Amino acid sequence: MPAAVKRLAKLSLPHLLLIAAGGVTTLAFAPYTLWWLPLLSVALLVLLLQRAGSAKQAALLGFSYGVGWFGVGISWVHVSIAQFGGLPLAGSLGLMALLVGYLALFPALAGWLSAKLRNPAFTPLLFAACWTFSEWLRSVLLTGFPWLSLGYSQTSHGLSDFAPLIGETGISFLLVFAAAALAQLFSPQRAAARYSYLLIAGLLFTIAPQLSALKGWHYSDNAIDVVLVQGNIKQDLRWAPEQEWPTMLKYMDLTRPYFQTDLVIWPEAAIPQLEPLAEGYLENLNRAALYADTAVISGILDYNFKTQQAWNNLIVLGKRQPDSTDGDYFYGHGNRYSKHHLLPIGEFVPFESWLRQLAPIFDLPMSSFSRGSYVQPNLVANGYHLLPAICFEIAFPAQISANMTADTQLLLTVSNDAWFGDSIGPQQHLQIAQMRALEFGRPLLRATNNGVTATVDAAGNISARAAQFTDAVLQDKMRLTHGQTPYARFGDWPLAVLCTMLLAGLWLKRRFSRN
Repeated sequence: MPAAVKRLAKLSLPHLLLIAAGGVTTLAFAPYTLWWLPLLSVALLVLLLQRAGSAKQAALLGFSYGVGWFGVGISWVHVSIAQFGGLPLAGSLGLMALLVGYLALFPALAGWLSAKLRNPAFTPLLFAACWTFSEWLRSVLLTGFPWLSLGYSQTSHGLSDFAPLIGETGISFLLVFAAAALAQLFSPQRAAARYSYLLIAGLLFTIAPQLSALKGWHYSDNAIDVVLVQGNIKQDLRWAPEQEWPTMLKYMDLTRPYFQTDLVIWPEAAIPQLEPLAEGYLENLNRAALYADTAVISGILDYNFKTQQAWNNLIVLGKRQPDSTDGDYFYGHGNRYSKHHLLPIGEFVPFESWLRQLAPIFDLPMSSFSRGSYVQPNLVANGYHLLPAICFEIAFPAQISANMTADTQLLLTVSNDAWFGDSIGPQQHLQIAQMRALEFGRPLLRATNNGVTATVDAAGNISARAAQFTDAVLQDKMRLTHGQTPYARFGDWPLAVLCTMLLAGLWLKRRFSRN
């Protein structure tokens, strides 16, 4: 074998290993939940970063890990592009490559920054801080896409008991710190330095189950009977005009036998007719819920024909309070929620004046919405206060925190994951919702068009779930809670201060040492 080929193979091997390691990390998340895998895959990344000769090489190593991580982990996005985007295979694969390449820039940034600030004595803390900073950027740039953040792998195992204290972001920090500590076993440092970090990491996993006493919330004596309706409407039929009434009648028929309950939840855009055109149907549903002493929360699209603005909404029908004598609903009433965090391409199109001309994926039905306010009142239904989030809004804990009030009793998230078929996407989506329940100590209701519809208790455990791809009505009794978790009180600020101090301190130390 020529020397040049051998050298190329030697240079490529670390990158191939990291692509594989990143791809395998997908198994740490739902539905596989091999929660310990990131300890190994990130440890391999840190080990190879320590051997990188420059910050540029470190960035390329981080990028390779990101290509595997997101290339496999969010492969479910391709289902929606290929089936509903109208692009040829080459175009859809190209679009996926752009998305994966963009997301891989963030672990690349973590690698570059850790190499720039390299300090062998502080490697685990430094890399954890760099990782946290890059992940924060991923959650805010271009509206943010914090999917597959490593802390979600711990939702039901490992470090999950830290969630009420430091949230998923803090768990990611601890997990990356532990992985970097594991990598230190192979560093040239003194044995005492190598094992001290690993000892701390081991203590984190050991003490985690003992933290439940600090969670800040307790079960109350009250419980709520809920019904979540899964209509299982095929995605290619959802916006067909001739399917509007069959869909609306289906939801009514599925719900009618279960009206005698505290609360009924329909999923995102369950009512396919625009709200101002569906007033007759809504008034009938409003009266039916009132007479049954219940309330219905449903997704629906509102449209102002004068301003040509549209909103992705949740509305409440039936009883606002248990002693209400009139139905709560009328068109334009304030007991509603308008989605704030819109999905790029799906709900708004950047540069739409020219992108819409390129391919059908940029001109999907209902893909130009107005944004609701960041902070909105909780929904009030039959006396219960619910904090709503539509679709991937549930992946933004800061938004949930901003809308949390002393009266909030339940978290509510509705979605339509039919876009993603029989993929791992909906399972990951449910896992993200579980983490929000853990962080904020409130039971969570998740209603979807075709799954995964589920209820989650305040400890983050799935209480009940409906089978995917079926017409289903899920019934459950949810215990309510009171109290406030430390994370609900302080959010990510303590961790942000810690990471800022770490990075600033190491930057100053490096600068002064050069001088």
